[in-house]
Amino acid sequence: MTQRNKPERLAPAGDLERLRAALDYGADAVYLGRESFSMRAAASNFHSAEQLHEAIALAHQYGKKGYLTCNTLPRNEEVPTFPQFLREAQEAGADALILADLGLLAEARKLAPDMEIHMSTQTGITNWAAARAAYNMGAKRVVLAREMTLQDIATLR
Repeated sequence: MTQRNKPERLAPAGDLERLRAALDYGADAVYLGRESFSMRAAASNFHSAEQLHEAIALAHQYGKKGYLTCNTLPRNEEVPTFPQFLREAQEAGADALILADLGLLAEARKLAPDMEIHMSTQTGITNWAAARAAYNMGAKRVVLAREMTLQDIATLR
């Protein structure tokens, strides 16, 4: 199996203890959330910019990647806080943002054109046209909808 075809073992990291466990047990990458823009609001999360920086630095010490989730569908009043969220992700060295909202995808491309973007399963991508559209908008990876069967995925691919 070539490096390109090697599946990435991605694990959730709700706090530093779970982050260390995921890395110790072989995760290639971890995804973590903040209080804002995260579907895992009940998780401990990484509340401050300093906590986010510490988490990403720890993943990098292990030679692994740290992805920041931004997988909610924000309301109008939340959108103005996104540039600061994005700035803190960049300053922490996040390897990618996992987005669900197309408006935030467009903002991320404008404000941080070099930041890698992955589309969340929350986006609900179930067909090749949507996957291609996300790619054309700047997403490097799409996480397909959970409802997809292996046959659906093979057909989409």
